[in-house]
Parts: sequence; C-alpha cells; structure tokens
Amino acid sequence: MDGEEEDEIVSLSPHLPDAVFFGISLACVIVSQVVAYLMSPHWPDTIAACAGLAIGIQWLAFVPSTLLSTEQYFNATGASTYFALALISLLAGGTFYVRQLLVTLLVLLWAVRLGVFLYVRVVRAGKDGRFDEIKHHRAKFFSLWAVQGLGIFLGALPVLCLNSTPQDTASARWSAQWSDYCGMACAGGGLVTEVIADNQKAAFREIPGNEGRWISSGLWAYSRHPNYFGEICFWSGIFLLCSSALSGLQWLSVVSPLFVAVVISQVSGVPVLEARGKQRWGSEVAYQEYLQHTPVLVPRLTSRKASECWSSVPKPTQCARRDVPEGLSESLMEKDTKPKEPCVVAVAEDQ
Repeated sequence: MDGEEEDEIVSLSPHLPDAVFFGISLACVIVSQVVAYLMSPHWPDTIAACAGLAIGIQWLAFVPSTLLSTEQYFNATGASTYFALALISLLAGGTFYVRQLLVTLLVLLWAVRLGVFLYVRVVRAGKDGRFDEIKHHRAKFFSLWAVQGLGIFLGALPVLCLNSTPQDTASARWSAQWSDYCGMACAGGGLVTEVIADNQKAAFREIPGNEGRWISSGLWAYSRHPNYFGEICFWSGIFLLCSSALSGLQWLSVVSPLFVAVVISQVSGVPVLEARGKQRWGSEVAYQEYLQHTPVLVPRLTSRKASECWSSVPKPTQCARRDVPEGLSESLMEKDTKPKEPCVVAVAEDQ
C-alpha cells in the first residue's frame, strides 16, 4: 500500500476461468497459515488468528464492494486491517511492554494516516481507475482482496510476532539496543517522508495548471518516488524495533520489509509508474532531464538541485580574456564584446 496516485494493480487476464481466481484466493489462505505455523510455537494461536482475520476482513468488505461495483472501500479496508491486526495482537498477547506499545502505536498512526489519505483521494476523484475492469469481474475482484489480505499479513508479521511474545520473555521490553535506535530513525523518518511526499503531491495536483504534469519539486526533486522510499524505510524500522524480541523461525519475519521493497520496486509500484511516465512525457526534454538527474527511489540530496543550478548557467564557447581579474563585475565583462582569444569554459555537470 502507498500514497502514489498513479499506482497500478497487478492483474491477471480476465479470460482465465473463474476457478483460477478462486484457486488464488485459496492459495492465499494456505500460505498465510503455513507462515503462521512457522512463526508460532503453539499453532494455532494469535498469529494464526490474525492470518485468518487479515483475509477475512477483505472478504467482508468485498461483499458490499461487488454489490455496488465500487472500489472505494479497497484502500481504506487495507489500512483498517493493519490497524486491526496491530491492536488485536497487542490485546490478545496480554503483555504491554514499552516496545510493544511503541511499535503498535507507530503502526496505528501509519494506518490511520494512510487510510484517510487514500479514501479521501478516491472520493474526490470519484473513482480509482485501476479497478475499471477488475470490479466487474467478480472472481477476479474476489481474488484481489485475498491477495491484499495476504500482503497485509506478511507486512505486519514482525508486529504480530512481537505482540504474541510470552510474558516471561524479557527481550520484548525496551532495552535501547543499537537496533532500537536504528529502528526509531528508520520508522520515524520513513513515516515523515511518506506523509510529506504525499501531501506535496496532493497540493501539486490541486493547482489547475499542473493537471497532467509530473511533480519535480519538494522531496520529488531528490527522488522520483519519495513516498515509496518512506514506506520501505518505515517497515524496515518496524522490523528493527521488533528484532530483539524475535527467536527461532520468527526471524523469517524479515520478509516484511523485503516483501514491501520487492513489491514496490519490482512489481506493482515503480516499474508501472516509470513506464506510464515515459509513455506520457518521454518525448519532453524537461522530463528526460528529470529522469537523468533524479534517482528512481533512494534520494540523492544534491542531484536535482545541482542540475537546476547548472542549467541556469550560460555556457559560452568564447570569452574576452583567459585571465579575468578577481572582483571584476559581470557588467564590465559584458562590455568587452570583442573576443581577443578563444577559450573553453568548462561547466561542472551533475554526476
């Protein structure tokens, strides 16, 4: 999940038999329970229940969504499910160590902010164009909700493992290890980055003259997808905060930030948006320069600003003198219009 406006749903061909889509839904249930079994010392337990709940909530929301042929509940349901899993796992675990409370609170804040943002965006737009075809194909639409449920369960896995930690495990308490400091920096910084990037893009879209254009200001001057970068940082930080309480196969919950990173960078996030951007603006010189000087995901703090600075500097091929006295004003230099000796002026370029 993310706040990118043009994010895309990875879809299967609607021409496949309905049985294929129902099979995908069943596979999501099986995979989630297998993962829960590996994470749980006494399966079935809280983690297994949360695995079932993650997909069950999606299917409950699917009923009114398919009856009304609407996609407006999809993103809000996803964020609400993260909220429910974090809170239910904390209450079911019966322990309320500082680490558990902190991690749960961070996830709750992230889920509320993202859910409200995405829901308001869809309501204002009137629809989410990603679902124009999918929502009219019930079997396919049904499987998409199951896939979202599995993704949410995998994303929340470190939190579920932490909150289900037995009461006699002291590692669930706050111990201020190096991983805690790194985790706080990643999670906090990632959340702030995601919020700022989403708000900057929303404000950019509100300006009538920007309709149909790409944003290259604010955080978007340093990364083409800063909100995605923020989301990856957030879940990496959550895993680090949970890591000291993990044991045995629970370390496999590292799949959470890896899953988020792979989906965003290789599946339904960056590749789709990059392809769409090149299709829309690939022939424009300004967009080509933006692609050249701005990293895809990980920000490079000097890239775009440096390119903007150097693009405004004139690049003469001749000058009046090879040696110009220090302090000579530009106005005096401009008066000397007769070239006496050719020289090459080298202008630094963005690396």
